[in-house]
Amino acid sequence: MDLRSYNRDAWDRQVHAGNRWTVPVGPEVTAAARRGEWSVILTPTKPVPRDWFPPLSGLDVLCLASGGGQQGPVLAAAGANVTVFDNSPAQLAQDRSVAERDGLSLTTVEGDMRDLSSFADGQFGLIFHPCANAFVPDIRPVWREAARVLRPGGVLLAGFTNPVLFLFDDARMEAGEFIVRHCIPYSDLTSLNDDQRRRYTDKGEPLCFGHTLADQIGGQLDAGLVLTGFFEDGGAEWKLTEYIPAFIATRAVRV
Repeated sequence: MDLRSYNRDAWDRQVHAGNRWTVPVGPEVTAAARRGEWSVILTPTKPVPRDWFPPLSGLDVLCLASGGGQQGPVLAAAGANVTVFDNSPAQLAQDRSVAERDGLSLTTVEGDMRDLSSFADGQFGLIFHPCANAFVPDIRPVWREAARVLRPGGVLLAGFTNPVLFLFDDARMEAGEFIVRHCIPYSDLTSLNDDQRRRYTDKGEPLCFGHTLADQIGGQLDAGLVLTGFFEDGGAEWKLTEYIPAFIATRAVRV
C-alpha cells in the first residue's frame, strides 16, 4: 500500500464528510485574532498557553501537518507570516478559502511531514504541529526535519497521542471495555488482520500508528531540541480519557 497516497485521499474524504478537524474557523475568529484575542489547540480541547508562543508579529511560522483552515489562519490574523504544510490538498484548500474570505496572507504547501526539503535550514521561528504524527509510521524524521528548519532559539509546539490509547481493542473500547490487545509501537498495517483493518478502510478513514514515548519525546531531544513545556489533555470522543489523558503537548526549543 502507498500509505501516503491512501492517507492523503482519506483526509480529502474527511473534508467532504465534515470531520471536526477539517472545519475552518469563522470570520469572527480571525477578526478577534486581529484584535489580539486568539487561542489555538494542539490537542483535542486544551488551548495552548499564550506564553508558549514567541511574539507573533512578523514571525515566520510553519503550521506542520496542520491543514484544515483552523490554526494557520488564526496565527496569520494575529500577525505571523504563516506557511501551512499538509499532505491533503482538500485540507490546504480550507486554509486558502479562509485566507481569501478574510483577506489574510498565507502560503500553502503540499507534502509529507517527514520531508521538509522545500524549506531552507533555519527558515522558521515557530513550528506549530498539532496531533498529526499518528498518520505516519516513523516520526523521528519529523523531529529531525523540524529541528533543521527552525532557526536557533526557534520554538516547536507539538501535540501527539499518548501511546496508551493504542493498547486496547478499539471496537471493545467504544463500548467501555478495555481489553489490552496490541503492543506499542502500534500500526494499523501490521497490528490488525485484514478483517479488522477493513473497519477503517471500508469507511475511507485514515490509517494510524501509535508511537513510543521514546520516539515522541526522546526523538525531539535526539534532534537537538530542549523541552521547555508539557501538558496533557483528554477528549470526550475517547472513552479512555475518563481514566487517563490520551493526548500530550510539548514545547521545545532548538538550541
